[in-house]
Amino acid sequence: MTAELILHSAGPALSIQDQGRPGHLASGLTRGGAADCLALAEGAALLGQDPSLAAIEMMGMGGSFESTQDTVIALTGATMSAQLDGAALRWNASHLLPAGARLTIGGAVTGTYGYLHIAGGIDTPLQMGARAGHGSAGIGTPLVAGTRLPIGAGPTPAAGYFLTPDDRMSGGELRVVRSAQTAQFDAQTQGRFERTAFHKDMRANRMAVRMDHGAAPFQAQNGLGIVSEVIVTGDIQIAGDGAPFILMAECQTTGGYPRIGTVLPSDLPRVAQAQAGTQFTFRFVSLQDAKDIELCARAKTRALGGAIRPLVRNPGDIADLLSYQLISGAVDARADPFTQKGDP
Repeated sequence: MTAELILHSAGPALSIQDQGRPGHLASGLTRGGAADCLALAEGAALLGQDPSLAAIEMMGMGGSFESTQDTVIALTGATMSAQLDGAALRWNASHLLPAGARLTIGGAVTGTYGYLHIAGGIDTPLQMGARAGHGSAGIGTPLVAGTRLPIGAGPTPAAGYFLTPDDRMSGGELRVVRSAQTAQFDAQTQGRFERTAFHKDMRANRMAVRMDHGAAPFQAQNGLGIVSEVIVTGDIQIAGDGAPFILMAECQTTGGYPRIGTVLPSDLPRVAQAQAGTQFTFRFVSLQDAKDIELCARAKTRALGGAIRPLVRNPGDIADLLSYQLISGAVDARADPFTQKGDP
């Protein structure tokens, strides 16, 4: 009998996500997939399984879940309140989920997109080679109360591990490469773009994120004469009001707004995870620097398995147990604890 994950309640924006569908851009479909792909890799590392397996993406709020068999879960991405039968659970960690127990995930404390991973992954049917929902393309449906999701078969990993992720919830600098229309923004405008402090707007979803600012609008020369052409995730379009929009996982495949640059893939999780009002700045980098940054980021992601630590250390795994000084100092049982050292 196939194990299932039962959704007893669900937040307004829960979906199944994996690494998406590459290779369909010419057919009008962007890759899609998780808004924070690094969170997928972190969950896979905590469970010791393939990062291509599907998880549940929770935007802003989670839900209530139950498994029909004993399994192990991991929680990554935006930090959300989480309880198992009323007992608090640590985020960025793996936990045993016994059959029939109730896992409750509340609202986001920091960040935007939280992820619930389960040993074996969510095993819904493949569509065009992936299980990811793609709302703008009409692939998949939002998860609602009463949904029963099949769990993939496979060995059950050990629970009780955690990792400490790099901070990607608090904004900061976004590295950008020049795009096809960067030259249509004069040098003064490009410089002002790098010097301006932007704030993530409330208008943000899996398609695009608007960046608000208090400066003058950004305008391209001959901006109205640009022919609609291929665009990709990470492109920064300057809309008619002069505000930048960063295209995200479910963006369209063509567009006619001028693009001042493209955010590096390794920085996009920070765009996705930041909450409204978070401050960002942009910095242009060379193509060679961008390549080096991406290679370094991919190597770090592949090495996540080495960053996993047990929540409670097994003394048998500690080679230098004595150095931990589990007992600090020694006492005389005959001594009066109320006399000061040196008193007669």
